[in-house]
Amino acid sequence: MSATAPYITPDQLCVGLYVQLDLSWWEHDFAFSNFKIKDEAQIRALRALNLKQLRYDPARSDCPPLELAEDAPAPSPIELPVDPQAQERQERAQKLRQLRSRLADVDRRFIEASQRIKALNQTLRSRPEDAMRQAGAIVGEMVETLLGAPGVVLHSITGKASEDSYFHALNVTVLSLLLGRQLGLDSEACHSLGLGALLHDIGKLEVPSKVLLKPEPLTRPEQQLLQMHTEFGLSIGQKLMLDDEVLRIIHEHHEHCDGSGYPRGLREAAIGRLSRLVAITNHFDGLCNPLDPRQALSPHEALALMFKQQREHFDEVALKAFIRVMGIYPPGSLVQLEDERYALVLGMNPSQALKPTLIVYDAEVAKEEALILDLAQEPKLAIARSLRPSQLPLEVLEYLSPRRNLSYHIEPNQKRG
Repeated sequence: MSATAPYITPDQLCVGLYVQLDLSWWEHDFAFSNFKIKDEAQIRALRALNLKQLRYDPARSDCPPLELAEDAPAPSPIELPVDPQAQERQERAQKLRQLRSRLADVDRRFIEASQRIKALNQTLRSRPEDAMRQAGAIVGEMVETLLGAPGVVLHSITGKASEDSYFHALNVTVLSLLLGRQLGLDSEACHSLGLGALLHDIGKLEVPSKVLLKPEPLTRPEQQLLQMHTEFGLSIGQKLMLDDEVLRIIHEHHEHCDGSGYPRGLREAAIGRLSRLVAITNHFDGLCNPLDPRQALSPHEALALMFKQQREHFDEVALKAFIRVMGIYPPGSLVQLEDERYALVLGMNPSQALKPTLIVYDAEVAKEEALILDLAQEPKLAIARSLRPSQLPLEVLEYLSPRRNLSYHIEPNQKRG
């Protein structure tokens, strides 16, 4: 609403007027400072504020204000001084709308990419050459985005559980490329890394769905059959004439540096350089997005588990680099601040892993105007702990709006106000 919008007196209020309160949010009991009057109760509440005048928007009102009595003084046309706190809240709300718009766009592009991967898998047997061209194009676009400009990771939330396998392949590809970029890989190595990550589970095409999708613990024979997907994948990849680096990723992405992995129990020196990167990102995504959502770890918990209890499984340099890529509190993490407020991590500051950008829960502030904090600019604030959704009150979850499946996608870096 323009700062020069016309003024009316409280006596001119009527149902259908769109009004603006030049007050801070704690100075009134309405959900928003701008709204259309819907009933007489709101009129009484507005008059009880004892304001001499209010602004209203003719274009968004259903009717004109009531006529003033002939002897009533007309409201002054002078502008009220701008309330710095109200202006700050409006700027935060605008920033949040822009952020949500960007995240919705990332969601859309992520889903489009996952559908391309779905089509790729469906054509692998009937048109393998077409499928490989599609895979190369998907990876090529990602590598170009990453190496063409500084990239950022934004959390992108999806709820299509029926297509988790495609989201998993895309998650692992995105995270692997980000890790490869962090480690300074060149364009050619990134392309091999991305293609291997995209096709790392290609051997699961030969594993029966009743084993792949079984929610209960697998029997030993079923577990052995599932582990065969690395051998099946190698065979399929050889028929597709994939290059050696890509074949190694497909075959070795479940190998552990301490020799406890499969299919061959290789140790670190014998595992391909790119395979060691995909082993990290594949394991991380499996912890965050397991077949049974009840067993899912938060991104923070997954990183902590990998670093504190499973470190020997992974390339130490690459694991530390991955933590730098994701931040200590990766996007999508639910956290509690030292002042006990709840928050959702929106993005991370690569140079300050403990200082991400957050959306903060406040019952006194409308969800649409929720406070966004960059902890890098708040020296007195810090995160106390990471939380699982089950540890938060329901009203907090609904306010912060985390959903079930966590995904990541690449967005070219842009300067933002």
